[in-house]
Amino acid sequence: MTDPLMEIVQQQGIVLLDGGLATLLEARGHRLDSQLWSAKMLIDSPEEIRVAHRTFLEAGADCITTVTYQASYEGFARLGLDQADADDLLILSVALAQEAVEEFLASTASSSPRMHPLVGASIGPYGAFLADGSEYNGHYKINRHELEDFHVRRFTTLATSCADLLAFETIPSFNEAKVLLELLEKSQETYGWMSFSCRDGSHLSDGTPIEVAVELCEDAERLVGIGINCTAPRFMEELIRRIKSKTDSLIIVYPNSGESWNAEQKIWQKSETQEEESWVGMAEEWHNAGARVIGGCCRIGPDIIRKTRERLIT
Repeated sequence: MTDPLMEIVQQQGIVLLDGGLATLLEARGHRLDSQLWSAKMLIDSPEEIRVAHRTFLEAGADCITTVTYQASYEGFARLGLDQADADDLLILSVALAQEAVEEFLASTASSSPRMHPLVGASIGPYGAFLADGSEYNGHYKINRHELEDFHVRRFTTLATSCADLLAFETIPSFNEAKVLLELLEKSQETYGWMSFSCRDGSHLSDGTPIEVAVELCEDAERLVGIGINCTAPRFMEELIRRIKSKTDSLIIVYPNSGESWNAEQKIWQKSETQEEESWVGMAEEWHNAGARVIGGCCRIGPDIIRKTRERLIT
C-alpha cells in the first residue's frame, strides 16, 4: 500500500479537502439538531448525504470525509439501534461517499479528468458524542480505559471498510490522540491523519503545546499527515510554523469560518476578532507557509472550496 495523500501531492502539489458537510446539509434545508447531528441523516435521508458529497467533489475536493464525525454506538443506541445496526450505518456512510466519487468520475471523465478522489472515514472525538462543547476543550470525565472502549469498535468498523484512509478529526486532547494512535498502530493496513482542535496559535484545546502533540505523532506508522481543523483561521499560520518545526510529515489544515459555536444555544456566533480578509486568500498563505492538505470545516461551503481550488491549483 502507498500513502494516498502523498500520491496526489506529488501530482498537483496539494490535496484539497471538502468543507463542512453539516454546513452544506443545513444549507439544503435539513435540521441537524439531533445529538447525532449530521450522522442521523444516515437513517433519515442517506441520499442527501451522497448528493452533498457530490457537490463538494464538483467544487474541486480531492478528498471527502464521511458523515460519521458524530456517529457513535452510544448515540445510535439512544434511537433504539443495536451495535449491528450501527455497524451497517457506518459502512453505509463509506458506501455513500464512494458512490459519489464514482458518479463524479463517470460524469467528468471525458471533459475534465481529475485524479481519483479519496474517501476519508471521519472519526470525531468523544466530546462530539456528548454534544456539550467538550470537543472544544477536551475536558472529559472518563478514564483512559473508557475512552478506548468508546473508540475501538467504531475504529475497527471504519478501518476495515472500503475507505481510503481514516480522518481523526477535531481531537482536542493529548490523551485521546494517544488512544487513537494506539488503535492505528494495531491496524496492519490502514492509513490515517491526525487533526487537532486548538484554542490558540500554540496549544491544543486541552492546553497541550502543539509541539508536544506533534512529537507524539512523529513515530506513528501509517499516519500520513498531522494538522489542525475546526480552529479559527487566524491561528493557522503560527500553528503551521510550529508543526513544521517538529515534523516532515504532510501538514493538514481545514479551519472553520472564524465563528464560534455556542453549545448551550446550539448556534454559531461571530467573534469580535473574526477575520475580515478573504478566507481563500488566507488559504494561499497557509499553502505558502507549508500546508499541503487544505480544506474547510464548519461554515465553509462548496463555493469557498471552488474558489480555493481556482487559487491554489493551476
